Amino acid sequence: MRLGYLHFPRFPVQRKVIELPELSGKPFVLVEEVRGQQRVACASTSALKAGVKAGMTLTAANALEPSLKHFPYRPEEERRALVGIGEMLMGLAPGFQVSEPDGLWFDAGAANLTNGEEGLCAKVLAQCSEHGWRGRVVVASEKFTARTLARHGAKRMDVVAEGEGARALAPLPLGALEGPEQTAFAALGLTTLGEVAALPVGAVTARGGAAGMRAHTRCRGGDETPFIAEVLEEVLEERLTLEWPAESLEPLQFALKTVLDRLCGRLGGRRRAAVRLNLTLKLDPSGQAVVPLTLARPTAQSKMLLDLTRHRLSDVRLEGPVAGLILRVEEDCEDRGQQLSLGDAPEGDAALEVVLSRLATALGEDSLFMASLEDTHRPEDAYGTQTFRPPPMRRGLEGELLQSVEEAEPVPEVLRERPSRVLTKPTTIDVEMTAAGELLAARLGGRRRRVMALVGPERLSGDWWDARPYSRDYYRVHFEGLGPAWVFRDARDGRFYLQGLFD
Repeated sequence: MRLGYLHFPRFPVQRKVIELPELSGKPFVLVEEVRGQQRVACASTSALKAGVKAGMTLTAANALEPSLKHFPYRPEEERRALVGIGEMLMGLAPGFQVSEPDGLWFDAGAANLTNGEEGLCAKVLAQCSEHGWRGRVVVASEKFTARTLARHGAKRMDVVAEGEGARALAPLPLGALEGPEQTAFAALGLTTLGEVAALPVGAVTARGGAAGMRAHTRCRGGDETPFIAEVLEEVLEERLTLEWPAESLEPLQFALKTVLDRLCGRLGGRRRAAVRLNLTLKLDPSGQAVVPLTLARPTAQSKMLLDLTRHRLSDVRLEGPVAGLILRVEEDCEDRGQQLSLGDAPEGDAALEVVLSRLATALGEDSLFMASLEDTHRPEDAYGTQTFRPPPMRRGLEGELLQSVEEAEPVPEVLRERPSRVLTKPTTIDVEMTAAGELLAARLGGRRRRVMALVGPERLSGDWWDARPYSRDYYRVHFEGLGPAWVFRDARDGRFYLQGLFD
């Protein structure tokens, strides 16, 4: 099995800078409590240059760098962020396994779909870079080979061919073993993994036991550790604890963007789109506010969701500052994407979706409705109302095929067009006709209106089994001072009726 390993140098530091961009280039550390003392778990580049090291006390670190900022190190949040990255990459790799604290393995079996394993590595790094992550990736046949080269190798991207693991690992320093075994090998004067691999198997087993033999086997390019894919959560949810409570919408914007980027990345990896979400704001010192978000069209676009969330929060009055966020997807669906043709401008569609989503969120899910076709040819009964859902985009090849089918119909385009306003009950109109039966004028809106143009007839009839059978000749009539209208002549009484108006 071909596996890739994605390594993020000082992952907690990268995550903190993404959450708080103002920390970029500043000295800060993440601290954890060890035996009652606050000790450094990870430090930024500026802090490292000042002499701060992992494991030293926070007091000693502050003595080296007085302007040092510190934040709590929460392993559960680091793991959640790694899982989110793995889900984001599922469009490229069908499965992943988290390797705490700063990386993950992924299944490279679908590399043929991305121009080979080098192409897969490039796409993985590019997708991570879009979300602000800096990483290194290696594809190999063994988990140890891929992980060790990604963590300690010199290349940002590397592919190790089948059976070449020992050769690739040989130049790496002994510290790449990252276990107690390196102490025993160092006592023998060994400095590289290649020197470990050259030792006799029997001698290593006799001195180091099972652990030594396992380390020796891995240095020779062998590793039978199974790949166990992460079990995905059924409910998509992202959490973020703010370092300082936010009293206004502006400080929340970076936090909202971070949470939405993660959530939309996970949705995109699963090929899903959000339909309904709930944003829970944890208040300081206690309490919470739940803000529902309803979308007019399912989406996994972070920018659109951010615009909608900002608009929704501008109408919410909170009883206290916000100390944390929880964003949960309550309903989602398959995301089939959108195929565009040359010249399409999706920005207009996105703007419309934001407006419709704002209306649905502010007024309720049932505030927007659309027409649904009914199984009848009678125009006034031909549609009902249903919850608004924009029709699917019919563009590209699909749209061309549908268009070709429509053009094959013999009915003229002008007759197939229907008015934007159809009366629930047709209205009788008084008309003037010539001796030959041609329509000259009609009385509409309290005045006589001449017929400027007329197209038709289009005959509609049916429901003979019903108590209201009908047979009508429909015309599109352009009346003076009124514009185009849809009228029909009823075969039962010979009279004319107004059915609808065109905008």
